[in-house]
Amino acid sequence: MFLVIDLGNTNKKLAIFSKGRLNAITILPEFNLKAIRLYVKKHPGITHCIISSVIAYPQSIKKYLQKQFFFIELDEHTPLPLANLYKTPGTLGKDRLAAAVAAHLRFRKKAVLVINAGSCITYDFVNKQGEYLGGSISPGIMMRFRALNTFTGKLPLISGKKRASLTGTTTRESILSGVINGALAEVEGITGQYLREYRKLKVILSGGDLKYFDKRLKIKTFAVPNIVIEGLFKILELNAGKNF
Repeated sequence: MFLVIDLGNTNKKLAIFSKGRLNAITILPEFNLKAIRLYVKKHPGITHCIISSVIAYPQSIKKYLQKQFFFIELDEHTPLPLANLYKTPGTLGKDRLAAAVAAHLRFRKKAVLVINAGSCITYDFVNKQGEYLGGSISPGIMMRFRALNTFTGKLPLISGKKRASLTGTTTRESILSGVINGALAEVEGITGQYLREYRKLKVILSGGDLKYFDKRLKIKTFAVPNIVIEGLFKILELNAGKNF
């Protein structure tokens, strides 16, 4: 069994893969050595592990995982099934890299754009030659709500819902309209620019805020809820078998 650990800005996810399939996925309320030990104990048979983190985490966890399993800590030096042409690979978010790998392996020899809607909305592009070129980063849905509340004197902090009217008739409705419809327009606009340049582009949607965009865009997309977890598993699997 393979253990995949994805430490994001918001969620700390652990996933178990067996025989190439996702068996379980868990979001930990706290990420520490004790929690990892308990999780491993509950899932006997783990032989391989990969960790991807956009945050700092205790080195005691890394040492434990290195001792217990075939272990990979994803970084800019990890062998990948694509060419990473990002000019500053050391600053590239590991979640973005993993998502790009999964997208490339799903659509080999096709240009593919991954839109991952979470704390931030990220766009990551791989061309049909299997070269990761980069993309863009913008504030996520909740970040936009918080920004309006933080950087103004009177606008309230509200939580979102899937849809919002175009014309808000209250302050709350106006915030919902600006944030949700604005994010939707952004995704359609950026994706449209890519489609004009790459007509056979495949577009993948993922992330915790997938619900805001899935089935609402005017372009064909593929919803893959756990694209980062999938990419991390593929990287671990390929490095374990050296099957590039």
